[in-house]
Amino acid sequence: MNIAIQSNGLVLTESLRAYVHRRLHTSLGWALTRRLAVWLSDINGPRGGRDKRCKIQISLDHGKTVVIEDTEEDLYAAIDRAAERADRALARRLARGRAFSHDKATTLAPADEGSDGNDER
Repeated sequence: MNIAIQSNGLVLTESLRAYVHRRLHTSLGWALTRRLAVWLSDINGPRGGRDKRCKIQISLDHGKTVVIEDTEEDLYAAIDRAAERADRALARRLARGRAFSHDKATTLAPADEGSDGNDER
């Protein structure tokens, strides 16, 4: 899993970087071939409040992406919630793609079984 982490308005320490890697491997370890981009930011700066944001972008095939964003008072809580939501969103998106391909294949299969267009009844 390729994870790119960027921060804005806060210091990206080695322990914070390790936490993000560990948390995303726990939640999204089943999607090892995906590319992830994570943005961590402090919206209000030193004023405090519920302003720590974690945004996760998962790159899929054919240029499609899944983007999850969560804002909490604690940055670690924002990372946890965003990772959980990203796991569910990615699973939903991939399941939708598989269901669509499967339905399309089963719909086209009977028409392709040697029918020449002449119905004899």
